[in-house]
Amino acid sequence: MAARQLLRAAPGRRGYSGAGAAEFLHRSIVPTMHYQKSLPRLPIPKLEDTITRYLNAQKPLLNADQFRKTEELAHAFEKGIGRELHEQLVAQDNQNKHTSYITGPWFDMYLKAREPILLNFNPFMSFNPDPKSEYNDQLTRATNMTVSAIRFMKTFRAGYLEPEVFHLNPEKSDTEIFKKIIRFVPSSISWFGAYMVNAYPLDMSQYFRLFNSTRIPKLNKDELYTDEKAKHLLVLRNGNFYVFDVIDRDGNMLKPSEIQAHLKYILSDNSPAPAFPLGYLTSENRDTWALLRKHLLDNGNEEALQKVDSAMFCLSLDDFPIKDLVHLSHTMLHGDAANRWYDKSFNLIIAEDGTAGINFEHSWGDGVAVLRFQNEVFKDSTKTPAISPQSQPAAVDSSRAVQKLDFKLNDALKAGITKAKQKFDATIESLSLNMIQFQEGGKELLKQKKVSPDAVAQLAFQMAFLRQYDQTVATYESCSTAAFKHGRTETIRPASVHTKKCSEAFVKGLSKHSTEELQNLIVECSKYHGRLTKEAAMGQGFDRHLFSLRYLALAKGLELPDFYQDQAYARLNHNIISTSTLVSPAVQLGGFGPVVSDGFGVGYQLWPSCGYRKSKTTLRCVFWTSDVRKAS
Repeated sequence: MAARQLLRAAPGRRGYSGAGAAEFLHRSIVPTMHYQKSLPRLPIPKLEDTITRYLNAQKPLLNADQFRKTEELAHAFEKGIGRELHEQLVAQDNQNKHTSYITGPWFDMYLKAREPILLNFNPFMSFNPDPKSEYNDQLTRATNMTVSAIRFMKTFRAGYLEPEVFHLNPEKSDTEIFKKIIRFVPSSISWFGAYMVNAYPLDMSQYFRLFNSTRIPKLNKDELYTDEKAKHLLVLRNGNFYVFDVIDRDGNMLKPSEIQAHLKYILSDNSPAPAFPLGYLTSENRDTWALLRKHLLDNGNEEALQKVDSAMFCLSLDDFPIKDLVHLSHTMLHGDAANRWYDKSFNLIIAEDGTAGINFEHSWGDGVAVLRFQNEVFKDSTKTPAISPQSQPAAVDSSRAVQKLDFKLNDALKAGITKAKQKFDATIESLSLNMIQFQEGGKELLKQKKVSPDAVAQLAFQMAFLRQYDQTVATYESCSTAAFKHGRTETIRPASVHTKKCSEAFVKGLSKHSTEELQNLIVECSKYHGRLTKEAAMGQGFDRHLFSLRYLALAKGLELPDFYQDQAYARLNHNIISTSTLVSPAVQLGGFGPVVSDGFGVGYQLWPSCGYRKSKTTLRCVFWTSDVRKAS
């Protein structure tokens, strides 16, 4: 299987003609969740394979003495307490066949984290501009994207959204004939029918959290809250909160012209920004925010907070245009916290010039679900827009339909917001962002040379870090395991003995090697990276397995095994270079903050020369780093 491509969302197909008030994006022949019951379960790797992969990842990071010690601890763990924990994990997994072994530990990892979710967890993906420039007007684009988002929600909840499927042979599997046949295959075995024609349905269990969902701060562990009955949208502008219904009492979507009228009303509101913007609280330490939220509830804000928490999603309307791609990245990743609610499942952000993006809370789901949503919204809003720039808003009384939320704040809450703003400003000040576009190569050229584009991009990061800091460090690349029931992600470890050898040849000994030798080193890196990628996508990495064994030991009150107390284990999980990639016609950029204080967050895209991008092939990277690295 071309495992890397599992990260990409398959575009849906339109099942209706015309725009306007169409309720659905399309009506899939195959029900949305048809494959869900029969998805294969995420495998637990063999313990000996996990230890081998772990040691392979440690080799480029350790000297001989350090590696010898780590190897001894790893093999002792494999033969002793690790074996016991592994057997308990397998037994536990066999008793919970409705889910995956990583589900509980992974939710806890996110929800028990006390760091602010801003920068530490929430990523962003920005939309490409509408190809028709006049449709990038803020009101027009906000209306069209909101309508398309509602259509997506209604299509999904009605079971009409085309299932997410990775097609290796689309001529056989992505056809009307196949779909008409597979829809009659019982859902308990439907996955096998798809597999027979080289199609791989993906897990869609995360999708229900896309809408009407919020992460609620609680002491020690947050909660995910979803209210599918709520019919309203939350709009933030200039730090003010507005809500209005976008679904009527019969379950139908409001007319696009009415949504346009309500958004125009909000954009015309001259209310001053609040002196104490509530949005900053969602950028706080989670325990601090949990305590302040209790103060909010005790101070008479329960109804207003319920409106925020249950809203379909958060539409953030910014009052400034985007200057360039660096400014775009800052705006979508953090922006002004006064005009964001980072706890919502996602914020749809639209700047004054119509530039749009998504900032999403990460505990509920991963990029596969968000990217599918983004692809569908972009396609629907640009190809079948609900309104045009010439459309007139409906003649409705928006002053009655739109409710501006009022929050009652006492001195303790005002002090809490002030402190949160100070922390936010200091955090943003500590970050540095840079943007690189390399246009002298790219995907097509690398494929012609029979090397993996992703492997070469990762090799470039290793070379750059070695040149700058004269060392090889722990590196993380995210890989989806959505091919399995309740799969989340696995880690690819791009720093290897192969990348280290190749990087040192290029950086430290270029004159000592012939062109052919250097090419062979690159090919070796590509082959090894391809193997790691396939293993990760098939649930055969080592990070999630070791994470689950550690979680199980702590849950049982056991003393943490020596293996996990090894400094080498800590260093490997201190991911100085954290990376992720995606490519989509809908997406202009994606990024996230560094995951450690002295690290880099690297979002990158490798573009072929096709479609809307007719220039040379491009490698585009967004680098985020912390003050520690800026100083060096």
